[in-house]
Amino acid sequence: MNIIQISVIGIVAVMLALQFKNRNQEYGVYISLVTAIIIFFFAIDQLDIIVETISRLYNNVSISNIYIDILLKIVGIAYIAEFGSQLCKDAGYSAIASQIEIVGKLSILVISLPILLSIIDTISLFLT
Repeated sequence: MNIIQISVIGIVAVMLALQFKNRNQEYGVYISLVTAIIIFFFAIDQLDIIVETISRLYNNVSISNIYIDILLKIVGIAYIAEFGSQLCKDAGYSAIASQIEIVGKLSILVISLPILLSIIDTISLFLT
């Protein structure tokens, strides 16, 4: 599915949610949630292409498999944290959204520590 179709789905969902804004606001939140999940599943198809491309890159270049795994985990954490945060913001819970963002950033930091340590080791080898 291309971006035009996904954009149309999003616009239609927003227009439907606006119809419920004054009377039943919770229906607007439900419409937003369902639409976000539908769009998320379309995005997963795009992620498959990215993973396949990274796998081909891995086969052609001598990069440690650990670094590729870390990179994919970081992208996944960033996407899921952003997705959850935006859903909470749309529902009016910005404090929870901020906490999701903070935990996502901390998780990325923890997962990327092996890369940081490897860079520090490489730099210390050059300096000695």
